[in-house]
Amino acid sequence: MTVTDPETPATGWVPEAKDEDADAEDMPLSLRLSIADTLTLGNATCGFMAVYFTTTGILIPHLTGSGESGMARHSAATAVILMLLAAVFDLFDGIVARKLRSSPMGAELDNLSDLISFGLAPAYFVLVYGMVADDAHQKMSALAAIVVLLAVVLRLARFSCVTMKDGMFQGMPSPFGALTVVSVVLLGLPFIPTLLAIIGVAWLMVSRVEYPKPRGVLAVAMLSWIVGAMGLLAAWAFDAPGGQLLLQTGCALQIALAATIPLFATTRRANTFRHNRREARAATR
Repeated sequence: MTVTDPETPATGWVPEAKDEDADAEDMPLSLRLSIADTLTLGNATCGFMAVYFTTTGILIPHLTGSGESGMARHSAATAVILMLLAAVFDLFDGIVARKLRSSPMGAELDNLSDLISFGLAPAYFVLVYGMVADDAHQKMSALAAIVVLLAVVLRLARFSCVTMKDGMFQGMPSPFGALTVVSVVLLGLPFIPTLLAIIGVAWLMVSRVEYPKPRGVLAVAMLSWIVGAMGLLAAWAFDAPGGQLLLQTGCALQIALAATIPLFATTRRANTFRHNRREARAATR
Protein backbone atom coordinates (compact mmCIF):
# COMPACT_ATOMS: atom_id res chain seq x y z
CA MET A 1 0.00 0.00 0.00
CA THR A 2 1.36 3.38 -0.97
CA VAL A 3 0.86 6.30 1.35
CA THR A 4 0.73 9.71 -0.29
CA ASP A 5 1.45 12.88 1.60
CA PRO A 6 -1.47 15.26 1.03
CA GLU A 7 0.95 18.16 0.66
CA THR A 8 2.79 16.37 -2.15
CA PRO A 9 1.55 17.11 -5.68
CA ALA A 10 -0.11 14.22 -7.40
CA THR A 11 2.20 14.37 -10.31
CA GLY A 12 5.20 13.64 -8.09
CA TRP A 13 8.25 15.72 -7.36
CA VAL A 14 10.68 16.37 -10.19
CA PRO A 15 14.02 17.97 -9.28
CA GLU A 16 14.82 21.11 -11.14
CA ALA A 17 17.75 20.89 -13.53
CA LYS A 18 20.74 23.03 -12.69
CA ASP A 19 22.96 24.49 -15.32
CA GLU A 20 26.74 24.23 -15.23
CA ASP A 21 27.16 27.81 -14.01
CA ALA A 22 25.03 27.07 -10.96
CA ASP A 23 27.09 23.96 -10.23
CA ALA A 24 30.25 26.03 -10.45
CA GLU A 25 28.78 28.59 -8.04
CA ASP A 26 27.86 25.82 -5.58
CA MET A 27 31.39 24.37 -5.66
CA PRO A 28 33.32 25.18 -2.47
CA LEU A 29 35.94 27.87 -2.91
CA SER A 30 38.61 25.52 -1.58
CA LEU A 31 38.06 23.17 -4.56
CA ARG A 32 38.32 25.75 -7.34
CA LEU A 33 41.61 26.03 -9.20
CA SER A 34 42.70 29.44 -10.40
CA ILE A 35 45.06 30.15 -13.30
CA ALA A 36 47.85 30.66 -10.77
CA ASP A 37 47.12 27.23 -9.28
CA THR A 38 47.42 25.65 -12.72
CA LEU A 39 50.87 27.17 -13.12
CA THR A 40 51.78 25.86 -9.67
CA LEU A 41 50.76 22.35 -10.73
CA GLY A 42 53.00 22.77 -13.77
CA ASN A 43 55.81 23.49 -11.34
CA ALA A 44 55.16 20.19 -9.50
CA THR A 45 54.96 18.26 -12.78
CA CYS A 46 58.35 19.58 -13.90
CA GLY A 47 59.91 18.57 -10.60
CA PHE A 48 58.54 15.04 -10.86
CA MET A 49 59.74 14.69 -14.46
CA ALA A 50 63.21 15.90 -13.40
CA VAL A 51 63.33 12.96 -10.96
CA TYR A 52 62.12 10.66 -13.75
CA PHE A 53 64.85 11.66 -16.20
CA THR A 54 67.51 11.50 -13.50
CA THR A 55 66.44 7.93 -12.74
CA THR A 56 65.87 6.54 -16.23
CA GLY A 57 68.69 8.38 -18.01
CA ILE A 58 71.46 8.40 -15.40
CA LEU A 59 70.90 6.01 -12.48
CA ILE A 60 69.40 2.93 -14.17
CA PRO A 61 71.89 2.87 -17.10
CA HIS A 62 74.73 3.20 -14.58
CA LEU A 63 73.44 0.33 -12.44
CA THR A 64 72.85 -1.93 -15.44
CA GLY A 65 76.08 -0.97 -17.19
CA SER A 66 74.21 -0.07 -20.38
CA GLY A 67 74.57 3.68 -20.26
CA GLU A 68 76.49 5.93 -22.61
CA SER A 69 78.07 9.22 -21.60
CA GLY A 70 76.04 11.05 -24.25
CA MET A 71 72.73 9.67 -22.98
CA ALA A 72 73.63 10.51 -19.39
CA ARG A 73 74.57 14.03 -20.45
CA HIS A 74 71.27 14.48 -22.29
CA SER A 75 69.28 13.18 -19.30
CA ALA A 76 71.16 15.36 -16.83
CA ALA A 77 70.59 18.42 -19.02
CA THR A 78 66.90 17.54 -19.40
CA ALA A 79 66.46 17.12 -15.64
CA VAL A 80 68.08 20.49 -14.91
CA ILE A 81 66.11 22.21 -17.69
CA LEU A 82 62.93 20.86 -16.10
CA MET A 83 63.99 22.36 -12.76
CA LEU A 84 64.60 25.65 -14.54
CA LEU A 85 61.16 25.41 -16.15
CA ALA A 86 59.69 24.74 -12.70
CA ALA A 87 61.34 27.98 -11.54
CA VAL A 88 59.65 29.79 -14.44
CA PHE A 89 56.26 28.39 -13.38
CA ASP A 90 57.01 29.41 -9.80
CA LEU A 91 57.89 32.93 -10.92
CA PHE A 92 54.75 33.39 -13.00
CA ASP A 93 52.26 31.83 -10.60
CA GLY A 94 53.09 34.55 -8.08
CA ILE A 95 52.75 37.26 -10.69
CA VAL A 96 49.43 35.87 -11.93
CA ALA A 97 48.13 35.46 -8.37
CA ARG A 98 48.84 39.12 -7.63
CA LYS A 99 47.32 40.35 -10.89
CA LEU A 100 44.23 38.11 -10.94
CA ARG A 101 43.39 35.95 -7.98
CA SER A 102 44.49 32.85 -6.13
CA SER A 103 42.33 30.10 -4.67
CA PRO A 104 42.28 29.51 -0.89
CA MET A 105 44.60 26.55 -1.36
CA GLY A 106 47.08 28.44 -3.54
CA ALA A 107 49.68 28.91 -0.80
CA GLU A 108 49.57 25.24 0.16
CA LEU A 109 49.86 24.13 -3.46
CA ASP A 110 52.83 26.44 -3.93
CA ASN A 111 54.69 25.01 -0.92
CA LEU A 112 54.01 21.40 -1.92
CA SER A 113 55.10 22.02 -5.51
CA ASP A 114 58.25 23.81 -4.40
CA LEU A 115 59.09 20.87 -2.15
CA ILE A 116 58.96 18.52 -5.15
CA SER A 117 60.78 20.71 -7.67
CA PHE A 118 63.31 22.50 -5.46
CA GLY A 119 63.65 20.03 -2.59
CA LEU A 120 63.20 16.46 -3.80
CA ALA A 121 64.50 16.93 -7.37
CA PRO A 122 67.86 18.61 -6.54
CA ALA A 123 68.40 16.36 -3.49
CA TYR A 124 67.83 13.30 -5.67
CA PHE A 125 70.19 14.78 -8.28
CA VAL A 126 72.90 15.01 -5.57
CA LEU A 127 72.16 11.46 -4.45
CA VAL A 128 72.52 10.06 -7.96
CA TYR A 129 75.70 12.11 -8.47
CA GLY A 130 77.18 10.30 -5.45
CA MET A 131 76.34 6.96 -7.05
CA VAL A 132 77.65 7.56 -10.56
CA ALA A 133 80.63 9.93 -10.16
CA ASP A 134 84.04 8.27 -10.07
CA ASP A 135 85.46 10.21 -7.13
CA ALA A 136 82.21 10.55 -5.14
CA HIS A 137 81.40 8.84 -1.85
CA GLN A 138 77.90 7.40 -1.92
CA LYS A 139 77.08 7.65 1.79
CA MET A 140 78.42 11.19 2.11
CA SER A 141 76.44 12.19 -0.97
CA ALA A 142 73.31 10.67 0.54
CA LEU A 143 73.91 12.73 3.68
CA ALA A 144 74.34 15.91 1.61
CA ALA A 145 71.12 15.10 -0.28
CA ILE A 146 69.24 14.74 3.02
CA VAL A 147 70.65 18.07 4.21
CA VAL A 148 69.41 19.77 1.02
CA LEU A 149 65.96 18.22 1.33
CA LEU A 150 65.57 19.13 5.01
CA ALA A 151 66.82 22.67 4.36
CA VAL A 152 64.07 23.18 1.77
CA VAL A 153 61.46 21.66 4.10
CA LEU A 154 62.50 23.99 6.93
CA ARG A 155 62.74 26.98 4.62
CA LEU A 156 59.24 26.46 3.22
CA ALA A 157 57.77 25.85 6.69
CA ARG A 158 59.36 29.03 8.01
CA PHE A 159 58.08 30.96 5.00
CA SER A 160 54.53 29.98 5.98
CA CYS A 161 55.00 31.06 9.60
CA VAL A 162 57.28 34.11 9.55
CA THR A 163 56.09 37.49 8.28
CA MET A 164 58.83 39.42 6.49
CA LYS A 165 58.84 42.99 5.32
CA ASP A 166 57.41 43.47 1.86
CA GLY A 167 59.69 42.59 -1.02
CA MET A 168 62.12 40.42 0.95
CA PHE A 169 62.71 36.72 1.67
CA GLN A 170 64.45 35.36 4.74
CA GLY A 171 66.99 32.82 3.58
CA MET A 172 67.92 31.89 0.04
CA PRO A 173 64.73 31.19 -1.98
CA SER A 174 64.32 27.49 -2.68
CA PRO A 175 64.33 27.82 -6.52
CA PHE A 176 67.58 29.80 -6.38
CA GLY A 177 69.02 27.29 -3.91
CA ALA A 178 68.05 24.30 -6.05
CA LEU A 179 69.65 25.79 -9.17
CA THR A 180 72.79 26.59 -7.18
CA VAL A 181 73.00 23.01 -5.88
CA VAL A 182 72.79 21.49 -9.35
CA SER A 183 75.29 24.10 -10.61
CA VAL A 184 77.74 22.92 -7.95
CA VAL A 185 77.30 19.32 -9.14
CA LEU A 186 77.60 20.17 -12.85
CA LEU A 187 80.68 22.32 -12.31
CA GLY A 188 82.65 19.11 -11.83
CA LEU A 189 84.80 20.10 -8.86
CA PRO A 190 86.50 17.43 -6.70
CA PHE A 191 84.17 15.63 -4.30
CA ILE A 192 85.06 17.36 -1.02
CA PRO A 193 84.69 20.96 -2.38
CA THR A 194 81.45 19.90 -4.07
CA LEU A 195 80.12 18.45 -0.82
CA LEU A 196 81.07 21.54 1.21
CA ALA A 197 79.52 23.87 -1.37
CA ILE A 198 76.24 21.90 -1.34
CA ILE A 199 76.06 22.05 2.45
CA GLY A 200 76.85 25.79 2.29
CA VAL A 201 73.92 26.38 -0.05
CA ALA A 202 71.64 24.39 2.27
CA TRP A 203 72.76 26.58 5.17
CA LEU A 204 71.99 29.74 3.19
CA MET A 205 68.45 28.49 2.58
CA VAL A 206 67.74 28.27 6.34
CA SER A 207 69.78 31.35 7.27
CA ARG A 208 68.41 34.77 8.19
CA VAL A 209 70.07 36.45 5.22
CA GLU A 210 67.56 38.62 3.37
CA TYR A 211 67.03 38.13 -0.36
CA PRO A 212 64.95 40.43 -2.58
CA LYS A 213 61.82 39.02 -4.16
CA PRO A 214 61.95 38.74 -7.97
CA ARG A 215 59.66 41.59 -8.99
CA GLY A 216 59.83 44.13 -11.78
CA VAL A 217 63.29 44.45 -13.29
CA LEU A 218 64.63 41.70 -11.04
CA ALA A 219 61.98 39.28 -12.32
CA VAL A 220 62.91 40.08 -15.92
CA ALA A 221 66.60 39.58 -15.10
CA MET A 222 65.84 36.25 -13.43
CA LEU A 223 63.77 35.06 -16.39
CA SER A 224 66.54 36.08 -18.81
CA TRP A 225 69.09 34.23 -16.71
CA ILE A 226 66.93 31.06 -16.71
CA VAL A 227 66.49 31.18 -20.49
CA GLY A 228 70.24 31.66 -20.93
CA ALA A 229 70.94 28.73 -18.61
CA MET A 230 68.61 26.53 -20.67
CA GLY A 231 70.59 27.47 -23.77
CA LEU A 232 73.88 26.57 -22.06
CA LEU A 233 72.49 23.21 -20.99
CA ALA A 234 71.21 22.47 -24.50
CA ALA A 235 74.62 23.33 -25.98
CA TRP A 236 76.31 21.03 -23.47
CA ALA A 237 73.80 18.21 -24.04
CA PHE A 238 74.32 18.21 -27.79
CA ASP A 239 78.10 18.50 -27.43
CA ALA A 240 78.29 21.84 -29.23
CA PRO A 241 81.74 23.38 -29.70
CA GLY A 242 82.70 24.97 -26.40
CA GLY A 243 79.54 23.62 -24.77
CA GLN A 244 81.41 22.22 -21.76
CA LEU A 245 83.22 25.50 -21.17
CA LEU A 246 80.01 27.49 -21.54
CA LEU A 247 78.23 25.25 -19.03
CA GLN A 248 81.05 25.54 -16.51
CA THR A 249 81.06 29.31 -16.94
CA GLY A 250 77.31 29.48 -16.33
CA CYS A 251 77.58 27.23 -13.26
CA ALA A 252 80.44 29.32 -11.88
CA LEU A 253 78.41 32.52 -12.36
CA GLN A 254 75.42 30.97 -10.58
CA ILE A 255 77.60 29.96 -7.62
CA ALA A 256 79.33 33.36 -7.54
CA LEU A 257 75.95 35.10 -7.53
CA ALA A 258 74.75 32.85 -4.69
CA ALA A 259 77.84 33.77 -2.67
CA THR A 260 77.75 37.49 -3.49
CA ILE A 261 74.16 38.27 -2.48
CA PRO A 262 74.69 37.28 1.20
CA LEU A 263 77.80 39.48 1.32
CA PHE A 264 75.84 42.49 0.09
CA ALA A 265 72.98 41.70 2.50
CA THR A 266 75.36 41.35 5.44
CA THR A 267 77.14 44.59 4.56
CA ARG A 268 73.81 46.42 4.26
CA ARG A 269 72.64 45.08 7.63
CA ALA A 270 75.93 46.09 9.27
CA ASN A 271 75.69 49.61 7.81
CA THR A 272 72.08 49.91 9.00
CA PHE A 273 73.10 48.78 12.49
CA ARG A 274 75.92 51.35 12.65
CA HIS A 275 73.59 54.09 11.39
CA ASN A 276 70.98 53.26 14.05
CA ARG A 277 73.61 53.28 16.77
CA ARG A 278 74.87 56.69 15.68
CA GLU A 279 71.33 58.06 15.69
CA ALA A 280 70.68 56.60 19.14
CA ARG A 281 73.86 58.16 20.54
CA ALA A 282 73.01 61.51 18.98
CA ALA A 283 69.52 61.39 20.51
CA THR A 284 70.89 60.79 24.01
CA ARG A 285 73.24 63.78 23.91
